[in-house]
Amino acid sequence: MKFVIQRVTEASVTVDHEVIGSIEKGLVVLIGVSDSDTEETADKMFRKMTGLRIFEDADGKTNLSLADVDGSLLLISQFTLYANCRKGNRPSFIEAGKPDKANALYEYIIEKCRTSVPVVQTGRFGADMKVSLVNDGPFTIVLDSDQL
Repeated sequence: MKFVIQRVTEASVTVDHEVIGSIEKGLVVLIGVSDSDTEETADKMFRKMTGLRIFEDADGKTNLSLADVDGSLLLISQFTLYANCRKGNRPSFIEAGKPDKANALYEYIIEKCRTSVPVVQTGRFGADMKVSLVNDGPFTIVLDSDQL
């Protein structure tokens, strides 16, 4: 499983010219799922993501977590995180999870986040989405479950 986590001051996701999710201060998380991922993998990624101390404290040090700053989440499914670009110039996506499994784990992550984060907004699995954000810093972290 891969998460691309961006600290933002605001963000939104649009489908068919309609805003379906938006947040203010918090994290935009692009979520990629592989076929080998499980709910246990998702739990591990959830704990790491929500525990990251990447928000600034009063001294300007990145020392606060999402909960410490009452931050929100915007969760976006993105199978292209599993693009394999080793051969040629056209990416292969065979390492991405099959849609049914990937959607089930994406929904599992959403529900898990809603148990502890007051504001959780989402994209729409499989849709053509337009994501807008103001990256704060910029601050972007890539979490890969194979490296945790």
